[in-house]
Amino acid sequence: MSAPAGHGTRTPGTPSAAPGALAASGSPVGPDVPTVAGASARLRTKLLLLEPEFRGATHHMWRSEGLLPRYRAYLCAMHAVIRASVPLMELALDRTRARAATGDPLAGPLAAYLEEHIREEEGHDAWLLEDLRAAGGSPEDALGPLPSPLIASLAGSQYYWIEHHHPVALLGYIAVLEGYAPAPGLTGRIARHTGLPAAALRTVREHAALDTEHLDELYALLDRLPLGRDREAAVAVSALHSLDALTRLFVRLGRSAPAPSPRGAGPVPPMGVTP
Repeated sequence: MSAPAGHGTRTPGTPSAAPGALAASGSPVGPDVPTVAGASARLRTKLLLLEPEFRGATHHMWRSEGLLPRYRAYLCAMHAVIRASVPLMELALDRTRARAATGDPLAGPLAAYLEEHIREEEGHDAWLLEDLRAAGGSPEDALGPLPSPLIASLAGSQYYWIEHHHPVALLGYIAVLEGYAPAPGLTGRIARHTGLPAAALRTVREHAALDTEHLDELYALLDRLPLGRDREAAVAVSALHSLDALTRLFVRLGRSAPAPSPRGAGPVPPMGVTP
């Protein structure tokens, strides 16, 4: 799964577009939502409702003023998110395999997708620690402090839905992390405004290239699965919650970038607050 970035990211409304389909102003480039009726198109339509606030939060977060410490804080936050990706998928895979014995029609294709995606995502959390070190930070900045309640809300909700509802809900979370991946232009922007070397930008650079194909694979899976109304709703609720939580996290990162605190990130800002 990607370390989402938001500034100039690919919009989920254009599944075949290259990353960066959102211009710096946040306006979509090219067609919006496909007219073909399917689970992926319906999900993208729902996500578009939350995109204006998300784009505003990320535009502010990536402003040039004070970007270096804010970028380090971003790497720490994204490490806390991304290190949960493989464990989440492993848990979902285990629960999906258990459902296969009960004749769940989603189990076979969902398990196959998770098996492949786990292999693709292994080690990406280490990239963030390497980036942090190259950006003048320390891995302990990411590993030491208690993760923010916002991150616990973003990733922790998926554990609950996998265990107590259905592992297919994780696809909504993946759709958001892959769908709001960095655009190629973000790497250059960060380098220009911070003076950081390429070694500090691997995660942003690599995910801009990797996640285009990953998102298309996910949308194709959603359109193949016999979801039904209830399972499709689970995916949508997961995705909408994930985008809302990610927006609130980026609002927080955009306000300031203090040194990491062992007490965590403090109170959760209310939904809808913008800088």
